[in-house]
Amino acid sequence: MNEKSVAFSVEPLLPVELGSGKVKFAQGIKAGRWVFATGVMAQDFVSGIAPDVLSEHMPHRGLPKRENEAATIFQNLDAVLRAAGSDRANLVRTDQYYTTVTAVPPYQYVRREFLSGRIPPSTSIAQRKFLLPAADMNIQAIGVVPARDFKIEHLKHEQLKGRPTSGYSPALTVGDFIFIPGITSMAVGDEPKRNGIAAAALMAEGAQWGGQSIKLETEFIITERIVPSLKLAGARLEDVVHAQVYLTDREDYSAFNEVWSRHFGASGPTFSIIPCIEHGLAPYDGKIEINVLAVKSGSAATKRHIDAGVVTPFRHQPQAVKAGDLLFISALMAIDHQGLVRSATVDPRQPYFSSSPEVQAEWIIDSIARLCEAAGTSLGNVVRVLLFQTDIAEFYPVYKAWERRLSGRPLPFTAIEVPAPLPVPGATVMIEAWAYAP
Repeated sequence: MNEKSVAFSVEPLLPVELGSGKVKFAQGIKAGRWVFATGVMAQDFVSGIAPDVLSEHMPHRGLPKRENEAATIFQNLDAVLRAAGSDRANLVRTDQYYTTVTAVPPYQYVRREFLSGRIPPSTSIAQRKFLLPAADMNIQAIGVVPARDFKIEHLKHEQLKGRPTSGYSPALTVGDFIFIPGITSMAVGDEPKRNGIAAAALMAEGAQWGGQSIKLETEFIITERIVPSLKLAGARLEDVVHAQVYLTDREDYSAFNEVWSRHFGASGPTFSIIPCIEHGLAPYDGKIEINVLAVKSGSAATKRHIDAGVVTPFRHQPQAVKAGDLLFISALMAIDHQGLVRSATVDPRQPYFSSSPEVQAEWIIDSIARLCEAAGTSLGNVVRVLLFQTDIAEFYPVYKAWERRLSGRPLPFTAIEVPAPLPVPGATVMIEAWAYAP
């Protein structure tokens, strides 16, 4: 099956062909009033990372490599925004992945200059690898084309604002939507703390038991950070429509979800639980970071759960939520009620006669297509595709599965190598997708 017969409601922006035409990449997507830029790296779309970023022959003659890298990323992002009829002042969210935490300060330095202090809610996570070996940064951004009834408002709060080095707003609203930054258990202001983490999110000093670390941090982030941040916009936990959760310890998947489910139950938002590298968050010993997107209480964008019979890996994890003109789909794997689907398992006696990543991708894409159809839209209207793989070398068969379904239409994707294991044994591919659903 392909999407040839489906009318598209989205416009690919600045499409390019990567790898001598082997991969068709949409640098951005315009969907109604939204602009999505996904997988933005400091690349020239010909040779990988732009040669003047690497300056291999005289690497220290100009700016440091990572400042050059960040500057080129923002030039590429600027081009996407301009192609959509918008600009940098209309960004509402950025998500940053890095291969090392030492790349964060130079990126943030350049970002402060680029955005002149108007930095939207932001998430920064260290991961293993990207598609380009020389890249240290991979950025996703959301912007808007503003209108009278669709204006951006940066909300302020001294206790909840980002540190001066990051400078992001603690909450932002545009239309009926509310964006909250990635939140960790890091102490702010004069809060009691140990090694940078708020004492209220930790077990008593010296104790070997008296709670579970992941549960304490999760409870603290939800009650002491997310709830007050939502309150700035007059919203509550029940107004959250989507969340991303990053964990440094894969043993914490179910313990986190136990706390999450206690607050949200079966009627909560879609959520993606994504592993990241050890010490990959702002607090050195932090175990979790959560970002959320919500809608204003009582607004026309009230969330609606979408059910297409897709199996999700966690208890009380919705398949998809439609809010306003956007469809949010939880990160999916190729699973049924018995775990990884049999068609994706590899026969150890005949290991080279199939591609498990390709089969996993086909299963996931089919699930995404079913959810899109159930929400009244189509797979061709995806605006943001995040590919999380335990081996980035397996990207190409995953991409080819998308290419077949979309008949070569440029795909707005980013591909990130994350630490194994994923939440379901044997799974090596996990995909989160958003779609435009007017």
